Amino acid sequence: MQNNFVETLVGAAVIAVATGFLAYGYSIADVGGTEGYRLTAEFDRVDGLTTGSDIRMSGIKVGTVVSQELNPQNYYARVTFRIRSDIKLPTDSSAKITSEGLLGGNYVSILPGGSEDYLENGEEIQFTQGSIDLIGLVGQAIFSAQDAP
Repeated sequence: MQNNFVETLVGAAVIAVATGFLAYGYSIADVGGTEGYRLTAEFDRVDGLTTGSDIRMSGIKVGTVVSQELNPQNYYARVTFRIRSDIKLPTDSSAKITSEGLLGGNYVSILPGGSEDYLENGEEIQFTQGSIDLIGLVGQAIFSAQDAP
């Protein structure tokens, strides 16, 4: 009988820890969705950017990537993202895809402009810079070093 009680306590502890991890994961992942407005931006490259990636200003998360698709007219990647409603972006703001580091993921970094007019729901950020192909740059550096006398 004593053995069943210990197994029940261990099982209850495992369930409590699992529930804690789920609650923490739910709060970090913004599964409920971020309230705010949608913006779009077109990039020549979106390597490493995924749905759910962060939108950051000054290193602070202010939104989330909602979707990505190919624009069939110009073959650029159109990224749709949601920005918190308390963040107002000037119309001349710029967006670039930045890496968290050599092994980290990519996110969209927003640099606010100086305009007195603000972007509204559904509008597009005009000034963009796509992701940088780090592997391609390393390969170019290696091959250019080999070609040097």
